[in-house]
Amino acid sequence: MLRIHFTEVDLARVRVAAEPDPMWEVLSTLHRLQSRGGRWQFAAWHRTVRADLDAAGLARPVRKVLFPLYALGPYLPDFLTPQESEGGITAALDGMLRMPRRDIRAELRLLSRVSPVPSWALRLDQGPERREFTELIRRYHAVAVAPFTDRVAGGIVAHRALLARALLTGGVEGLLSSLGPRFHWRRPVLEVDYRTDRDLHLRGRGIRIVPTYFSWGTPVALADPALPPVLSYPLNHPAEPEEPLPAEHVPLGALLGGTRARVLRCVADGLTTGELAQVVGVSPSAASRHASVLRDAGLTTSRQIGPTVLHTLTPLGATLLRQARGVGRATGATPQALAGHDGYGRARS
Repeated sequence: MLRIHFTEVDLARVRVAAEPDPMWEVLSTLHRLQSRGGRWQFAAWHRTVRADLDAAGLARPVRKVLFPLYALGPYLPDFLTPQESEGGITAALDGMLRMPRRDIRAELRLLSRVSPVPSWALRLDQGPERREFTELIRRYHAVAVAPFTDRVAGGIVAHRALLARALLTGGVEGLLSSLGPRFHWRRPVLEVDYRTDRDLHLRGRGIRIVPTYFSWGTPVALADPALPPVLSYPLNHPAEPEEPLPAEHVPLGALLGGTRARVLRCVADGLTTGELAQVVGVSPSAASRHASVLRDAGLTTSRQIGPTVLHTLTPLGATLLRQARGVGRATGATPQALAGHDGYGRARS
């Protein structure tokens, strides 16, 4: 178990990643390729990426170079998920190139204690070898992560809506209590199901929480307690295989009808049935009925929170909404037109 110890200052410095973190997603996808964990849930991704890696000539380099450093096990080098990753893949790889040589050597020595490290990896403290390594990560990301940006971002958006509601109703402690079944908030300690037994004292530094789309199983924290604290954890995916979205993007109004399209847009930030009825301009029973249809179609999800039911997007619903917005920008149509806007609701662009 991992025990994360919070002070009052730390509670004011909890952050949730606003965008998918590219290096945590790279790590998670490499673990999906090495493990059967999540194989059913990511079946479509797995088939596509294996074929695309072969086509790009990356299958062997990924297997021979990346797998040994991103090995399944109790320890992962922290330099694989640099702090700069918050700024995107380019910033992350630049940060990796700037890391002190002694830090790279020290983390590789730690890895060698639990997993075989090839001899070439010991030269990653040198500039040319490290640049070649980061270029391989960039190419891998372009094949295995970047093409799925809409789906990944949709999952993060949907999850953040639930966390935002928990924050509004229960404060930061409510947010920490709602992270998932692997977390248990016992003030002032967040207990996390973990591979090993350890304590992490934040000491006023706060923590960055990173929901990770392709992650599976237990959460992951940085090994070095001196680094800015980060906790990555898997989203709760539905127990069904992924299905790709249709290739053609259809305006929401034409696909769902005006009112139902507005419902989909409005639940993007998470709304109760009563709030949804008020914002869309329909009766509570009609709002509930529209939410049920969207839920049955896999576009929204409903969660009981106390006496109310909170509706928000699923990853598929968030992706559809993102694609519809893209149609609006490409065609010049207004968000109101795409949603069949008739003067009610919040039309977001």
